[in-house]
Amino acid sequence: QVQLVESGGGLVQPGGSLRLSCRASGFTFADYAISWFRQAPGKERAGVSCISSSDISTYYLDSVKGRFTISRDNAKNTVYLQMNSLKPEDAAVYSCAASPQGPPFTDDDYWGQGTQVTVSS
Repeated sequence: QVQLVESGGGLVQPGGSLRLSCRASGFTFADYAISWFRQAPGKERAGVSCISSSDISTYYLDSVKGRFTISRDNAKNTVYLQMNSLKPEDAAVYSCAASPQGPPFTDDDYWGQGTQVTVSS
């Protein structure tokens, strides 16, 4: 059974940090590109960051460059998103997705349920 389980979300003050985790099971994790998406109320889902299966290529949304870092640990079947200098506009439900081909990610790929990130003082 394929599962992607996100964790690490929560409430943080502006300027604070969170580390999200996406733990996978049920497929050959090392063969898949993993991406983080976020969706705020009333907004479209947006790709935030992506890491290739080979761990060579990464992508970041312009608005998070320099603040977010994506990494993966294939031994633990886990991808991390370190988020620093968080801003209120970063608040959203963050979800991870897995694709054997990489972007673009579609509904046919594997998706997690999401974890809420709230940035507020």
